[in-house]
Amino acid sequence: QVQLVESGGGLVQAGGSLRLSCAASGRTFSNYNMGWFRQAPGKAREAVAAINWRGASTRYADSVKGRFTISRDNAKNTVYLQMTSLKPEDTAVYYCAADPSIWTLTMRRADFNSWGQGTQVTVSS
Repeated sequence: QVQLVESGGGLVQAGGSLRLSCAASGRTFSNYNMGWFRQAPGKAREAVAAINWRGASTRYADSVKGRFTISRDNAKNTVYLQMTSLKPEDTAVYYCAADPSIWTLTMRRADFNSWGQGTQVTVSS
């Protein structure tokens, strides 16, 4: 499995922006599709965005379309989540995850077998 470490979370006002980063190590990064998930208190973990192994294809949850952008830099073994127009309902712990099955880009939690420790994002109203 690949090791993942997220960073970039914090406190931001509604309407603001944040960029999350997830650094990977231990395996060949380009052998994985990557995803971002989030979990708010008392709620299930949900998929936010996913990107395929070479960055050519992306998918987003309806709740973040047009506001969030996922990208990756395989030379730096890093995946990013640019978040704009943040809302209080975006408050959650954000996790990056790796899916070794690169032939299909999914957002199903069960397909991702490596997870980071999470980074807190808090959006104040």
